[in-house]
Amino acid sequence: MRLWVDADACPNMIKEIVFRAAERLHIETTLVANQPLRLPPSQYLRFEQVPAGFDVADRRIVELMSAGDLVVTADIPLAAAVIDKGGTALNPRGEVYTRENIRERLSMRNFMDELRSGGVTTGGPATLGPRDKQSFANGLDAVLTRLMRAQR
Repeated sequence: MRLWVDADACPNMIKEIVFRAAERLHIETTLVANQPLRLPPSQYLRFEQVPAGFDVADRRIVELMSAGDLVVTADIPLAAAVIDKGGTALNPRGEVYTRENIRERLSMRNFMDELRSGGVTTGGPATLGPRDKQSFANGLDAVLTRLMRAQR
């Protein structure tokens, strides 16, 4: 099992939690982004820079990941592709995307895109706060525990 992070829009506080988990659990973790990132020194952390462009990082993650891997992303289409490939997707608020909830989330995302393209101001997601940080840490721990047990 490997851990992947869609790092272009991933908040730093979430990346720090991922870094600590990778080190604590000895999980190979790769951050993929189109901008350079600084990583703390660790044998478990890697960075892959991709060219700028629409969904380039997302496509690279799907290309490299395997069934059983975990991907941290807020991108719903990427989460759907991860699930289709047999992986697990977790968003920065600690919510696991599943086969049961991903289609509904895609529909809502597409609906909101249609509203925005029609000129309606919809706003973005709320800023992550301390409760979200804790929810992510708890969600990450739960998913990693489940995936590591499944490997045994």
